[in-house]
Amino acid sequence: MKQYNNTFQKFWDTYSNQNPSARRIFELFASKGEDVVHDHIALRTFNDPRMNIDVVARIFTDNGYEARGTYDFKVKKVFGRHFEHISDPDAPKVFISELLLDQFSPYLQDTVMQKLDSLSADAYQSPELVYSGSLWGTIPFSTYEKLRAESEYAAWTLVYGYRANHFAIKVNALKNFKTLQEVNAFVKQNGYAMNTSSGNEIYGTPEELLEQSATLAERRPINFTDGVFEIPSCFYEFTLRYPDADGKLYPGFKAANADKIFESTNFYKSEEAM
Repeated sequence: MKQYNNTFQKFWDTYSNQNPSARRIFELFASKGEDVVHDHIALRTFNDPRMNIDVVARIFTDNGYEARGTYDFKVKKVFGRHFEHISDPDAPKVFISELLLDQFSPYLQDTVMQKLDSLSADAYQSPELVYSGSLWGTIPFSTYEKLRAESEYAAWTLVYGYRANHFAIKVNALKNFKTLQEVNAFVKQNGYAMNTSSGNEIYGTPEELLEQSATLAERRPINFTDGVFEIPSCFYEFTLRYPDADGKLYPGFKAANADKIFESTNFYKSEEAM
């Protein structure tokens, strides 16, 4: 088994166990005879030097990956980088982003830093850091609400911590689905809602060599210090890549697409509450 497979399997086990809808969607495609292959996974963190992109990426760069594209999300105040395996083009890609804390209000900075500072240096040195979820303990729901008013990304990351924010199915590897429209229709027919934050289900175009879509993050009950509240968790993405002038599938990402994909974890009310 390739060394990186162990890493992705650990991320998948936690992701799919804590987000049953993702496992069910995986099984739906498998039931159609598909051998589901993942295009990439995505992780979130803060730009603190104890846990920034470089720190989170070590588990990949120590196992054959290297940094490729960089991405600026100026409105969300987030920076991203993607990683690819040096010698294995079939290996899943990795997209890691970090919140630029110094660009936010004193309240947000202080709230996050109090949590980050509550851990010992050893905790941040652990090779298990990237699988550890929220290491900082629970917060009040009122704090979550105030954080997300300024940054949905900050609120989500402080609650959920280190885990795969999403996996993305490689549509190019599917046998029975050739377009993202077909994939989306299949997912919706089985009862799952898509991210339509910009009014569309598909982000990107064939001309841009990349199309992406994503489910809305599954809502799940989370223990806060003042009670249990349902908030969005993780989501499943679908990625279709197109060949460039040399006939090679486009390997990177598009900041405009990713900006909308981020919003799959934005807080929303369940249909029952609407």
